[in-house]
Amino acid sequence: MTTTHEDNPAAQEEISAEQVTSYLRSHPKFFEQYASLLTEITLPSPHGSGVISLGERQQLAQRDKIRVLESLMEQMIANAEGNEATSLKVHQFCLKLLEQQSFSALKQLIAETLRTDFNVTESLIRIWVKPSNSAIAGDAVFTHVSDEFNDWVISLQQPHCGNKPQVATDLLDSNLQSFAFIPLYKNAADQHAFGVLMLGAEDPQRFKADMGTLYLDRIGELIAAALLNHLFTLNL
Repeated sequence: MTTTHEDNPAAQEEISAEQVTSYLRSHPKFFEQYASLLTEITLPSPHGSGVISLGERQQLAQRDKIRVLESLMEQMIANAEGNEATSLKVHQFCLKLLEQQSFSALKQLIAETLRTDFNVTESLIRIWVKPSNSAIAGDAVFTHVSDEFNDWVISLQQPHCGNKPQVATDLLDSNLQSFAFIPLYKNAADQHAFGVLMLGAEDPQRFKADMGTLYLDRIGELIAAALLNHLFTLNL
């Protein structure tokens, strides 16, 4: 006696999507054996009206993935080129800092380089340690800052970027759109800042709150080292 689907309730049970998925995954050569299905099965086109075959849909999906990967690759290349250009600027800045023989020339170089090479509209340095070089003791960099601002800078664990804090309202042009405050340290081990480098830009995106601070840290270290060479020597 022949058993029909009507006589066998189990045969009438609908196969679930999970079962189909599991079967295809466990039989990766299924569509090699039944290649005609790739043209027989149609799906809605993701790029407009009408339908396309399963094979065509797979090709479109692969093309979309390739476009995304190409876009990511282009972005990575652009970022790498940007980082290389910035690294070169920082290196050249370092060499120029080493060449400066006077404190006034050093300050001028810092301000000009930050403006021309790093898109900084205004920069300002404040130092709260007394220099051994009495000839520069009256320089503007030693202008008194409030205790609140001093304490705030010393508390920073990394450069502060974004809006200007309330404790710095009388420093830098308030009409600027973004700011960076970089603590200056005697060395990497001594995290008690002896001063601060302040940067302001007209571009609101120049110093964003969530930006990376690697190059700001390096610039701060270079400037701190250059300043210290003049603060505790007799160079004029």
